[in-house]
Amino acid sequence: MRRVAILGSTGSIGQQTLDVIRRLPQQLQVVALAANSDWETLHKQAEAFGVERLGLLAPSASVSARYQLYWGVEGLCELVRAAEIDVVVVALAGMVALQPTLAAIEAGKAIALATKEVLVGAGEYVMQRAQACAVPILPIDSEHSGVFQILQGNRQKAVERVILTASGGPFRLRPLETFDTITVEEALQHPNWRMGPKITIDSATMMNKGLEVIEAQWLFGLPLERIEVLIHPQSIVHALVEFQDGSVLAQMSQPDMRLPIQYALLYPKRLDTGLPRLRLEQIRSLEFESPDLNRYPCLRLAYEAARIGGTMPTVLNAANEVAVHLFLQGEIAFTEIPIIVERTMEAHQPTKATLQAVLDADAWAREYVQLWRQK
Repeated sequence: MRRVAILGSTGSIGQQTLDVIRRLPQQLQVVALAANSDWETLHKQAEAFGVERLGLLAPSASVSARYQLYWGVEGLCELVRAAEIDVVVVALAGMVALQPTLAAIEAGKAIALATKEVLVGAGEYVMQRAQACAVPILPIDSEHSGVFQILQGNRQKAVERVILTASGGPFRLRPLETFDTITVEEALQHPNWRMGPKITIDSATMMNKGLEVIEAQWLFGLPLERIEVLIHPQSIVHALVEFQDGSVLAQMSQPDMRLPIQYALLYPKRLDTGLPRLRLEQIRSLEFESPDLNRYPCLRLAYEAARIGGTMPTVLNAANEVAVHLFLQGEIAFTEIPIIVERTMEAHQPTKATLQAVLDADAWAREYVQLWRQK
């Protein structure tokens, strides 16, 4: 029995994680849940799964005293250190997940990682701590999970390149001259995946794929030039790995986040839990194409930030988080997202990505965007 804590249990990944656990009562048990501010949903989840340890980042006046409660980032850091936890699912949105992830690593907990920003902002430091503490980082992203699965039983030194696939989002075929009129409602209509608002917008801009490229560097120890992106609108092939002999292996499945979640939680086991099966005979074609960087400037910016290194990926991520929030609030146009990110990057002087430097760069970028918007 693996005992699981879920940071971000009320979000899309968190709810799908609970569905996986519900299907595996003999294998998995939820022992702690945490969310940003949605006490009502968190309370319902705790009741349904018999959980007593609960964490909230934001204060709430309606909480019940019957639970063992943990408040704020420091509270979540304390929560993940609990002795009865074996694996921590990190699914909080944004850099707020960094310090609880590090606390879980230092406590020797396995990490099932869904929050891209943890490795984007502090990948080198996080992976160093994970290696020092002999803690596995198990990816939940479908693309990284795909690479991780392909590499099982294969020597990592034999890898020639890794290819991450992207659906292209809802605007893959939309005329570029109409991008200024894209509405929030249109941008939230992802063609294949069920995700939260922030990552859905990142998929539309393809910033999510840029962040995944940066993550892949740290997860798999690969140089940037050996990590590529292809648009694959069917979202059936999640990742490909080309080996030195020219062989290419692909990981394929239905576009269902519960599959990589289940693999991370059960690794290295595979069990049938009744999730949708891939029927190749029902698929008419599998298409692949190179991304147009004029259509997806955020992908270009992510590669640029990765090449510069240091604290630049942190700034890329923080500026994007603020810009996406502004777009979701109707304060900026869809096309302003990459403009804001690029201007913030241009204003930043990157330094070595120590933990404190990452936290400082993250705070600086958020303040810079807000001040620039006020001018």
